[in-house]
Amino acid sequence: MSSLMPTYGRLPVTFVKGEGCYLFDDQGKRYLDALSGIAVCSLGHAHPAVTEAITHQANLLHTSNLFNIERQEAAGDALCKASGMDAVFFSNSGAEANEAAIKLARSFGNKKGFQIPTIIVMENAFHGRTMATLTASGNRKIQAGFEPLVRGFTRAPYGDIDALHKIAKNNPEIVAVMIEPVQGEGGVNILPKGKLEEIRAVCDQYGWLMILDEVQTGNGRTGKYFAYQHSNIMPDVVTTAKGLGNGVPIGACLARGHAAKIFGPGNHGSTFGGNPLVCAVAKAVIDTIENENLGANAVAMGELINQGMKDALAGCPGVVEVRNSGLMIGIELKYDCGGLVKHALDAGLIINVTAGNVVRLLPPMIINSSEAQELIDLLAPLILAFCKEQQAK
Repeated sequence: MSSLMPTYGRLPVTFVKGEGCYLFDDQGKRYLDALSGIAVCSLGHAHPAVTEAITHQANLLHTSNLFNIERQEAAGDALCKASGMDAVFFSNSGAEANEAAIKLARSFGNKKGFQIPTIIVMENAFHGRTMATLTASGNRKIQAGFEPLVRGFTRAPYGDIDALHKIAKNNPEIVAVMIEPVQGEGGVNILPKGKLEEIRAVCDQYGWLMILDEVQTGNGRTGKYFAYQHSNIMPDVVTTAKGLGNGVPIGACLARGHAAKIFGPGNHGSTFGGNPLVCAVAKAVIDTIENENLGANAVAMGELINQGMKDALAGCPGVVEVRNSGLMIGIELKYDCGGLVKHALDAGLIINVTAGNVVRLLPPMIINSSEAQELIDLLAPLILAFCKEQQAK
């Protein structure tokens, strides 16, 4: 009997080794990893730059933020350069990065004298599982049983500009809009082109902070270092994690302009956040994404997989849509399809199902065309067989 709390319904496989886009289990079976640990291992497994950074930094893992940390400053400089932001706070996860963003917005509102500074969040959003980020998420399933939730959030349909104006008229204590450019957990829902510019304009009109949750979309996954860089806007605050550490736990909350000056000494902190080890790895990841031009590869391979799946599934009545933003790929079906995860695992492919009926693919950004074709060749027959079975019921 396991001593672990039963918070996960774990699949019956134990991985012992990784190499590039592949994982190997304790029986020696090889799997094509089309999930990357949920968009984490974007450089794949055992990337030499990550291995070198970990090995080199093994002589000093932690000192605490009571002291200057050279590796943290280097990673911060590189991340600000990649993003165009002014300052960064390093945490241990995406949820913690989002907590920092929420605290920034709360402090911003409190300094205005607001009694309940309120953040507009989106339906179907996912921002984490701490109490504040759980409340900000638009998923009743993960909130159930943890009430009372945190005050100071109100919800709008994803990207609905009219709803933002309506909320503004009814609540004078709005301080920010918090939104994902692509909703990963929500079903790979992609904001239409031009929508970020419209949200930026609304925030400017009412004096709100624009907070972008790029925990999943950041670090090159959509083709640019951050997804907002496909547009002409700059957020006030942007958060990221996942692919930033390629497996070591790190998150980051970045801010610019007046938002970068809200926190002062004692306003926020983290014992482990930004320690020498994780920041050495983060710097190596940032450099590798740039040096190996992985953003461009994400665009090319994302389009190859997207179009390949569309072609392979053409005419299947059980398929609603195949969509992507770089190497965030969603295949929406008419049916709940969680069982496909186990079928794929049996076939030597690691995938994910989110929002009940969306097959989500988040392969490493180092994936090449032959591996992308292997993914299509493994997955498409499984989906076709599944849909045929569902139609026969």
